[in-house]
Amino acid sequence: MREFDYRRAADAHEAVALLSGEPEARFLGGGTNLVDLMKTGVENPALLVDVRGLPLDRIEVAGDGALTIGATMTNSDLAAHPEVRHRYPALAEAVLAGASGQLRNMATVGGNLLQRTRCGYFTDLSRPCNKREPGSGCSALDGEHHNHAILGWSEHCVATNPSDMAVALAAFDAVVRVLTPEGSAEIPLADFYLPVGETPHRETALPDGALITGVTLPAAPVAARSRYRKVRERASYAFANGSIAAALHVEDGTVRDVRIAFGAVASRPWRAREAERALIGGPATPEAFAAAADAELAAARPLAHNGYKVPLIRNLVVSTLTELQEAAR
Repeated sequence: MREFDYRRAADAHEAVALLSGEPEARFLGGGTNLVDLMKTGVENPALLVDVRGLPLDRIEVAGDGALTIGATMTNSDLAAHPEVRHRYPALAEAVLAGASGQLRNMATVGGNLLQRTRCGYFTDLSRPCNKREPGSGCSALDGEHHNHAILGWSEHCVATNPSDMAVALAAFDAVVRVLTPEGSAEIPLADFYLPVGETPHRETALPDGALITGVTLPAAPVAARSRYRKVRERASYAFANGSIAAALHVEDGTVRDVRIAFGAVASRPWRAREAERALIGGPATPEAFAAAADAELAAARPLAHNGYKVPLIRNLVVSTLTELQEAAR
């Protein structure tokens, strides 16, 4: 591991100032992703700015019902918070589905959003990877890709975003709050993760030197009736093969509001807007749920060994929405 300097920031403004003009510096929260990548030689920062101690570890509820989650709150505390469990149960379930208890105790909300989109080739320094070395190629295209993207990928990268938490946040129109050298700013999560395109090494729209200070969830009554479901190859401590965050509000058999986002299908959390549009104003039936899933998955481009994800996601849509409908009766 490369030798590096270490500084502990006293406040958010000092943290941003310490990173300013230091292209090889990184913020350090829980370190559950960054430190692993440093050990493998993928990340080689010259300076770590520790932000774990900043007073950004609380949840605030606004008068309009919006929820703001501090960036240094641990994943464990987020999942256990009564406001989250009551207002956004899918978010609590998503966090609990991620990693292990020990990692959730260390990992932070801000760090979770910034964990690298990756596959095994990203951490294998002996193999080409456009995320690690732009222009070197994507080893997964003709290699091991059974758990790679089926939506939104390009020939430059087919890795999937690993975050469970971000899938639930995407379903509920979360907004990322940041502090830059120029001042505070907000980035809708829908714009936070960049399309993979020709620059897979550029994963987010976070400005250089910016610090995530929190995430705001707008008030969404439908979110109180939400679920997160994750399919994986073992019961714990595994990335998803496919996942869904969904919320459903039905009146007199008609869908009045619905939110759907997929995980493990693209380089970013995938908001299923085609499926949502297909459902609003229509019947809340398994047949309608399946048709909506098909509308979203029409754009899927499976690789040679991950075509199973299409029926997997379709079945997740039908089963999760059916479960939500039955629970509301």
